[in-house]
Amino acid sequence: MKTVLKSLFILSLLISFVSCSDDNSDNQDTDNGTARMAIRLTDAPGDYDAVFVDVESVVIKYNGNEDETVFADVNAGIYDLLELTAGVNVLLVDEDIPAGSISQIRLILGEDNTIVVDGETFSLATPSAQQSGLKIQVNETLEDGILYDFILDFDVDKSILQTGNGQYKLKPVIRASTVAETGAIAGTVLPLDIQTMVTATDGVNEISTFTNETGAYLLTGLPEGTYTVTFAADVDLELPIITIEDVDVTIGVVTTLETVEF
Repeated sequence: MKTVLKSLFILSLLISFVSCSDDNSDNQDTDNGTARMAIRLTDAPGDYDAVFVDVESVVIKYNGNEDETVFADVNAGIYDLLELTAGVNVLLVDEDIPAGSISQIRLILGEDNTIVVDGETFSLATPSAQQSGLKIQVNETLEDGILYDFILDFDVDKSILQTGNGQYKLKPVIRASTVAETGAIAGTVLPLDIQTMVTATDGVNEISTFTNETGAYLLTGLPEGTYTVTFAADVDLELPIITIEDVDVTIGVVTTLETVEF
C-alpha cells in the first residue's frame, strides 16, 4: 500500500511572492510566467467506518484550449477521507506551474478504492476516475509570482451511492476554495470523550467537521459572512443540539469561539 501522509492545516497568509522554476507543462504557453500552486485534500464527516481513495496523479486544465499541466511530484497514496476532518488535511501537491486561467483540477485515481460499512469492506466503483479523473471546477486566474493554496473539501455523505445490487459507487461532490479568499472557525468542545459534529451555515454554504480526541475542531474554507454554528453530540447520548448564532467570518482570519460544554 502506498505511504499515507497527512498534514495539519494551519490557516495563515498564503498569497505571497515566490520564485519561479522550470515549466512542467507539455502544452501551456509560459509567456504569462509561473505561479505556485498547493492543493490539499480534506473531508466533511460521513456515516461510514472508512472511505479509502487511491490518489495517483493531479492534473490542471486551462480555459479555452486543451492545454494541461500534470504535476510531476504528487504525494500519491491511499487516503481514508474520514480521517481528514477537524482541520486535518493532506498536501497532495506544491509546485510551480504556468500562470494563466485554469478551469479544473482533476484527481486521477488508481484502482484501490474501498469503503468500510459496519466492519465489512466493499469495492468502491469510480467510473472514469482512472482515465479522465475526478473533475473539480475552479475557474481561477493564476497570476505570475503568486502562491495559491487550494482546499478540496470532499463531502463523503453526498459522494457515495449504494447501487441496487448492494455495491457502492463514487459520485464525488467536492468543493474547492482558496485559503486566501476564505476564513475559518475554531474552538473546543467538552467533555473530551464526546465526539461532536460541528456545522457552520450562512444559508448558502454549509460546512461540517468532527471534533478530534482533544475536543478541538477547525472549519476551513468559509466564505466571508455571518454564520450559525451548531454542535451535535453522538445521537446515542440524546444530548440537545447547541447553537451559536451571528458568528462573523473574515477572509484570512481564524474566528475562535468560546469553549462549548454539553
